[in-house]
Amino acid sequence: MSTNLRLNASLLALAAIAVAIVAGPVAQAGTVAPGFTGNTLSANDDGSTGLIALPFTTNYFGTDYTGLYVNNNGNVTFNSPLSTFTPFGLGSGYSGQPIIAPFFGDVDTRGAGSGLTSYGNGTYAGHTAFGVTWPGVGYFASHTDKLNTFQLIMVDRSDTGAGNFDFYFNYDQIQWETGDASGGSGGLGGTSAAAGYNAGQSGNPAGTYAQLPGSLVNGALLDGGPDSLVTHTNGDLPGQFLFQVRNGSVVTPPPMSVPEPSSLAMFIIGLLGLGVLRRRYCGEHRD
Repeated sequence: MSTNLRLNASLLALAAIAVAIVAGPVAQAGTVAPGFTGNTLSANDDGSTGLIALPFTTNYFGTDYTGLYVNNNGNVTFNSPLSTFTPFGLGSGYSGQPIIAPFFGDVDTRGAGSGLTSYGNGTYAGHTAFGVTWPGVGYFASHTDKLNTFQLIMVDRSDTGAGNFDFYFNYDQIQWETGDASGGSGGLGGTSAAAGYNAGQSGNPAGTYAQLPGSLVNGALLDGGPDSLVTHTNGDLPGQFLFQVRNGSVVTPPPMSVPEPSSLAMFIIGLLGLGVLRRRYCGEHRD
């Protein structure tokens, strides 16, 4: 094999590696953690659990909670179950009870092929945790042509202060955004899903709520969308959003973003550039 052919082959191999690294988060987020499956909510539409005891006390905006309700429609609430299926905004106009919602949409797990909402205690990030997973769940009415996989994990951080905790939104796949009864067709359009949290306090004081960009916007949160939940983050890991609750308030997270390509990918891209320059130089200085 000639020197130029070997160089071309090397450049192609490096290009493939660089593309895989840069595009990796789009192809697979993989943030949904195993476990937290000790209990399962039977196949249902708009159902909820009874009051579930948490393995630790949470101070959520000034109120200590030792339990919550897991709602099939992609959220947990603290004072009572929530059967509402058409999502509403979780921002300043919210009127309701304390809620944490990784994906508030019309989940329907009755269809053949849909996963079932599961929840339970475990360990996460080295601490006691409670998690809820919606694994490959369908949408109303019993549709499973598109499936979503997402998760909420609440982590005890009483090591930093009484009642302190973290909560994570983890996303592996978001293919649908709307149920048929919310104006959608084929899981799309209509009133699209929302993600975020709200303390449920009268007047919604500043700092007691947040809604992820793209909430209620058609196509925004889907895989490949402009605010795709599986590729965006408020930290470093695509498909994961971390919120730290300290002294009853959520520490302001950094803006939602798409992580920059890794340093390894940038190094490889730099090598590709050097290879192109070398080829050009050799071509211009042949006898």
